[in-house]
Amino acid sequence: MMQPAVEFVCSSRVNLLFHALGDANRRRIVSHLAERPASVSELAAVLAISKTAIGQHLAVLEEAKLARSTKLGRVRTCQFDPAGLAPLQDWIDYHRQEWNERLNRLDDLVSGIVSNEDCA
Repeated sequence: MMQPAVEFVCSSRVNLLFHALGDANRRRIVSHLAERPASVSELAAVLAISKTAIGQHLAVLEEAKLARSTKLGRVRTCQFDPAGLAPLQDWIDYHRQEWNERLNRLDDLVSGIVSNEDCA
């Protein structure tokens, strides 16, 4: 049986990822950047929101390590960083294993009850 890993489950990185992906516009930005890098102006045009709003969303995505940007002259180009999703995948894997173990114990319990009723 797995012991609760409070540090892991409550990781500030995981919290940042959930916060970053909890906004529909940020998810749209991530989806767009997963296809190809884009400038702030391009993202603003595609999402039909202001460059200021794009900048604010990108700041959240960069803090969560889901995006990174470079500035060349006046153009800020952004790209998706898939490695930023690793802590979230680890969190999902941890909980998937935990629930699989719980369901397996429940299955064993139910099978034992049914088996005992068959013997009676």
